[in-house]
Amino acid sequence: MPHLRTVYSRGLRALVIACSLSVLSPLSYALNDYHLPSLGGAASSATSEESRLGRAWLRQFRAQAPQWQDPIVSDYFENLVARLMPYSQLGGLQTTTVMVDNRSLNAFAVPGGVIGINSGLFAFAEDEGAFVSVIAHELGHLSQRHYARGSARAEQTQLPAMAAMLAGMLVAASGGGDAGIAAAMGSQAALIQDQLAYSRRFEQEADRIGLQAMADAGYDPQSMVRMFAAMQRMARLQGGTPPEFLLTHPVSDSRLSDTQARASQLSVANARTSDTLYDMMRARALLSIYSSSPQQAASRLSQEGVEEPARRYLDALIAARNGQTDRALQIIDQLATELPDYSMLPASGASIALDAQRYDDAITRSQRLLRIMPGYLPAQLTLAEAQLQRDPAAAYALLNDITSRHPENPQGFNLLAEAAGRSGHNSWGHLARAEHLQLTGRVDQGIRQLSLARDAAERDNDQQALARIEQRREAFIEYREALRDF
Repeated sequence: MPHLRTVYSRGLRALVIACSLSVLSPLSYALNDYHLPSLGGAASSATSEESRLGRAWLRQFRAQAPQWQDPIVSDYFENLVARLMPYSQLGGLQTTTVMVDNRSLNAFAVPGGVIGINSGLFAFAEDEGAFVSVIAHELGHLSQRHYARGSARAEQTQLPAMAAMLAGMLVAASGGGDAGIAAAMGSQAALIQDQLAYSRRFEQEADRIGLQAMADAGYDPQSMVRMFAAMQRMARLQGGTPPEFLLTHPVSDSRLSDTQARASQLSVANARTSDTLYDMMRARALLSIYSSSPQQAASRLSQEGVEEPARRYLDALIAARNGQTDRALQIIDQLATELPDYSMLPASGASIALDAQRYDDAITRSQRLLRIMPGYLPAQLTLAEAQLQRDPAAAYALLNDITSRHPENPQGFNLLAEAAGRSGHNSWGHLARAEHLQLTGRVDQGIRQLSLARDAAERDNDQQALARIEQRREAFIEYREALRDF
């Protein structure tokens, strides 16, 4: 077991405090308030500190773990979390989702409302209920503040213990596997002698809250039972090398029995029955996992008997990847006619057109969808990226709106920096780049980028930009320095 001081110091080095406020354009500077976590606030000091640590962890996580960049799946995931939130005893907690490009089964939740999944969770969970059961369980951990309670016996070292645990999770989630988990578990065990008993109780609490949240949100709680049984079979088959989720969330016979008993007592109102939308998201995940052999993804869906629209959808994605753009769009457009409520279908068509460099078609398709669904982020991002090739000023205006509404979205700031540069807003472009850097855990580089922004603003005599840059510099330095106080 590593010594606590060693683990803690590693944890501090692994975590970088970076502020969450996003860039404001001259058009929106006086109008937007991003309502993001600050160093102080109305929450209790413990909750505020947990939030700071969790958000810093997220930024460092983005810097180290391979991200799965898929706006369509991300939007689905965020909506699913939002659907469960009112029933998960989380109050007004603001959540942020992150997706990892990793085929192993894993999901996690950390203080500050960060919810993450591996693409491999889609591969393992064959229906939406199974997928939801894992997310509901993780939200249960957040609602009960298990990180804070896990180190409550050593109040004076609560935050160091939490930092060490989160650092271990960072190592594990970014590829360190068992070593990271050992660090996380070891640091906790150094503070809690009866950790195993605590862990079992925490898992049961998260199961109980997750089961109730599922039932209240319209999902069959028996899905959690089936998911746990499948996980238990996997753990037994893989012996000493199960996926990291099962190392931190072991499924014992008693836990499975308890979940079964609780699930049988719950009733579901307005049950959700169709898995078509989930199957399409799963198709995207499988194609990402089997990127070098797309037919394996098609074989998986076919063997598992998913609904026919999802198989056709995957055929369209594979056709697009093979350069058969016309055929792909034909399939997508037919599916969109048959399933008009699925906004991700026309969004997929726009994305396919963009990837094929059919920029005008991508713009037309995105704008058509946004007239029906204003603010739909996947379509907005596709439209902005296509407009970069046709009308950078229009892209710049759109991306200002996107980043003000989605200040935790690194992709938005990355595109905004490019749009600003192409449309002559040089200082604001450097500022957007700085925000992208701090969101992805590179706060020192972000500070250097602010210096470039200041130089550009001075050349342009842009007083508004200069004021904003100075404000952001102070915030960047404050958050970096705040980490050293832990």
